[in-house]
Amino acid sequence: ILPDLLRPGLKLVFCGTAAGTVSAAKGAYYAGPGNRFWPMLATIGLTSRRFCPDEFALLLDCGIGLTDVAKTACGPDAVIPVDAFDPTRLLAAMDLTQPGCLAFNGKKAASLALGRPTGQIRYGALPDISGWPPLVVLPSTSGAASGFWDPAPWFALAHRIAS
Repeated sequence: ILPDLLRPGLKLVFCGTAAGTVSAAKGAYYAGPGNRFWPMLATIGLTSRRFCPDEFALLLDCGIGLTDVAKTACGPDAVIPVDAFDPTRLLAAMDLTQPGCLAFNGKKAASLALGRPTGQIRYGALPDISGWPPLVVLPSTSGAASGFWDPAPWFALAHRIAS
């Protein structure tokens, strides 16, 4: 639905579950009107300014990449078929590109990628998992997840990347 924005040597890759309906229609990551992704990147200092969704390719210049667990389906997580989620593809992409950190945009993305129930996933840095780059789980920036919003893990990620 949306192409991976990946290359070797990135300091950070963000991984969501799948492109949302608006993002798929616009051909741009995190394009939904209530999504906090772009303002958050600027707020925590990972970008020098607030990018617009259609400028997503510019993140490569910041050392940041983008991907999703599901690349062949879009929409709300609840309507995406289970077989659309492809953690094997994600792991292969991480192995090929070797980012400094993989940050999941929401517990659901981490759960689907790692094959663990969301109740076993916590926000923040995860213990090392063989074959994966260093992992961080962040509260989802989706407007649908606003009831669970906490910017603190996002600020901790920025501090980790800057160190």
